This record gives sequence, C-alpha cells and structure tokens, in this order.
Amino acid sequence: MAPGGSALKEALESNSTGLDYEVKMAKVEANNKPAKSGSGSIGKFHSSNGVYELLECLVCTNLMYPPIYQCPNGHTLCSSCKLRVQNTCPTCRYELGNIRCLALEKVAESLEVPCRYQNLGCHDIFPYYSKLKHEQHCRFRSYNCPYAGSECSVTGDIQTLVDHLKDDHKVDMHDGCTFNHRYVKANPHEVENATWMLTVFNCFGRQFCLHFEAFQLGMAPVYMAFLRFMGDENEAKKFSYSLEVGAHSRKLTWQGIPRSIRDSHRKVRDSQDGLIIPRNLALYFSGSDKEELKLRVTGRIWKEE
Repeated sequence: MAPGGSALKEALESNSTGLDYEVKMAKVEANNKPAKSGSGSIGKFHSSNGVYELLECLVCTNLMYPPIYQCPNGHTLCSSCKLRVQNTCPTCRYELGNIRCLALEKVAESLEVPCRYQNLGCHDIFPYYSKLKHEQHCRFRSYNCPYAGSECSVTGDIQTLVDHLKDDHKVDMHDGCTFNHRYVKANPHEVENATWMLTVFNCFGRQFCLHFEAFQLGMAPVYMAFLRFMGDENEAKKFSYSLEVGAHSRKLTWQGIPRSIRDSHRKVRDSQDGLIIPRNLALYFSGSDKEELKLRVTGRIWKEE
C-alpha cells in the first residue's frame, strides 16, 4: 500500500561530492598477456584480468568508453568522473585538462569481453565497444522489483524477486490460472493515488502479478486491474488473460497479453493497458448505498498455442 493511501482490504476467494573517492589502482602482471581469441577474428583478443583492469575507471571502477581522459602523469578516468572530480586528478591532484588517452581507446578496440550478466546465464563474448549496447537488452539482465506504491530499488532474477515480494512486501502468493478476488474499500471517494494492491499467481510454472488500484485519469477517478508477467516480453507474448467485473446483469470484460515487468508499473498504468472501471460504474456494481466499494474481479490466464 502506498504511503498515505487509504485503507484497503482484500478478501480472497480463490558517492560523495568533491574529491573523497575510493581510488582503485590497476595492477598489471608483467607476464599477464592477452590470450588470442578463438573466434577466428584477426587482431581480436579476449580480455585478461590485467588489461581489463586498465580499462576500469579509477574513480567509479566501471569500464571506460571514449572519450577516456588522462592526467599529465598518466592516470586515467572516464568522462563522467572527469566532471565529478572538478577536472582534478583524484590520484595525484594535477589538473586534468582535456588529454585523451588514445592508446587505451585503441587497446579497447582489440578486446572481446564477456557480458556483465555472465553469472546469470549469458555466456556470449562481444567486441568491447558492442558490449554496452548488448547489456542494455540482454535477456539475462536483472529485473526491477514489480511492487508498486513505494520506492523499491531491489533487483535480481525472477526467483529472487518472488522471494523478495513474499518476504519483504508480504504479497499474497497463489497457485492456479483462474482467480476470483473481492476488493472492499471503506471510502470510495478517496481515489487519487489511494490504493495499490498486488497478488502473485503461479501458473504454468511461471509467475504473474495482478495489480488493482485507484487513481485519477485526467479529472476522472477510476479503478484499474491489469496483469504483468514476471519475465521478458517475448515470453509474455506466449500467454493471454481475461478480467471481468460486474453486477446487476451488467459486466465489463478485458482480454489481452500480460505486459512484462520490464515495463514499469507506471508505464503500463499510464498506457491504460488493462480493465478500467469508472468510479460511478464501480459504485453501481457495489450496490445502491454507494457508501462502500465492493468489487468482484474474476480472471483467467491461458497459454497460447
């Protein structure tokens, strides 16, 4: 539940500024020569530990990409950290100026390096300057926590996030591909950014996040339910889902493909990619007194052939 949000119950029926930086000095063994790549490309070398360390920024320890700068004494750092240290070398305190380390940039062109997500399952090797672009879209990269309504910086693989949602956010976990939820809210007139609810379903051996919330859509208060898939977009397209809400011989239905949690909660919500229930209709479904919100949302998840 978002901080400051109104009470909602769910009844289930189914590093510092300045120059204080930790400087990491690169150490290269004299006999630590790069090994020639087995890829068959001419002039390409797999990065050995020593060469790899040379390309780490002494300030942030991230890999450096052009322009790579150096001070008059040869200490190197990336362009971002050059601005952070106010143009003063953090190692020897000499003025940096605008001296490019062209030799190190050239060395980088000859390297082939592994993806940073190697320990998560990506075993491909890339030319140094292609590595960064690949990592932005690598299917093994970490996922952000899908919990909405609070700032959560936790990242990890799917199992890590499932455990995190259960243990830290106390999210309800359920097995099955059909669900029947009853959402009750004491004051239906408190709508704006009032409520975030999340339930996780284990279905077909995968996990799906069911979101239900209240917010303002322009000037109109609405309720919305939608599903997100805990995995990549290509995998999400293998599934479909439907949602239904109604009463008094009337109903609203929604059918679509679950969005990947690669897409943020806000992005999905703002795209209106789900079941949207205007407040007046939600109150009609709730009963005649309009004093309490009572919505029953049913749904089904299935796998496309």
